[in-house]
Amino acid sequence: MCEACEDLIDPKETELDAVIARHVREKGALIPVLQKAQEIYGYLPAEVLKHVGRGLRIPLSKIYGVVTFYAQFRLMPMGRNVLRVCLGTACHVRGGAKVLETIEQELGVKDGGTTEDQRFTLEIVACIGACGLAPTMMINDEVHGRLTAENVTEILSKYE
Repeated sequence: MCEACEDLIDPKETELDAVIARHVREKGALIPVLQKAQEIYGYLPAEVLKHVGRGLRIPLSKIYGVVTFYAQFRLMPMGRNVLRVCLGTACHVRGGAKVLETIEQELGVKDGGTTEDQRFTLEIVACIGACGLAPTMMINDEVHGRLTAENVTEILSKYE
């Protein structure tokens, strides 16, 4: 193969093709292939969904139906930091809604949104399992508790 041609080969697409080839004859292969595709790309861009559809011989409309039904799939890129704000009962009672409002204003995004600089993706969750520290949020794998509207800004500034 010529050197110029090697530059045109997308290693992510090659990896996805291998995944599709392993699953092409399996019934129920769509979800595992989409999970792996999202792992490879970080999200599921339209071109990837079309590629999966061609490879598995599944209509794009069915693929979009699956991707939009399951919360695990993302059609937009994730931020470098995933910020999960708890609005479970304990967090809600102790001011979680005010914390969320502060975060939304600070970042300029709502639930499911990603900041323009790709720094944060905001997700609202029902519980993160730290009710004794309510109100809480997680940034990536780190739990932050006993939040106030005032200390949220300080915490966010610590993340790139």
